[in-house]
Amino acid sequence: MTELSPQRQERLARLKFRAWHRGTREADYMIGCFFDRFHSAWTDADLDLFERMIDEEDVDIMAWALGTLSIPEEYRGPMMDRMMKLDYVDIPR
Repeated sequence: MTELSPQRQERLARLKFRAWHRGTREADYMIGCFFDRFHSAWTDADLDLFERMIDEEDVDIMAWALGTLSIPEEYRGPMMDRMMKLDYVDIPR
């Protein structure tokens, strides 16, 4: 396992906070759990894409993941394909 640079650690901490503090519990679970499950394998380009995506409105991100709204071209690809599976959401009971 490689050691993360302080800059990458800081960036991941900032993105984790943003992923888990969306404003609604549903968005927190969908986006936060997605981040937790997959971020460790992301490249810098993946982090850039995720960072741009979470600047979008939660209702849009959730609609893309649920397939109720067409995904913009810039977000189509493996990351959104994984998000659409929704198998990463673990809701504590």
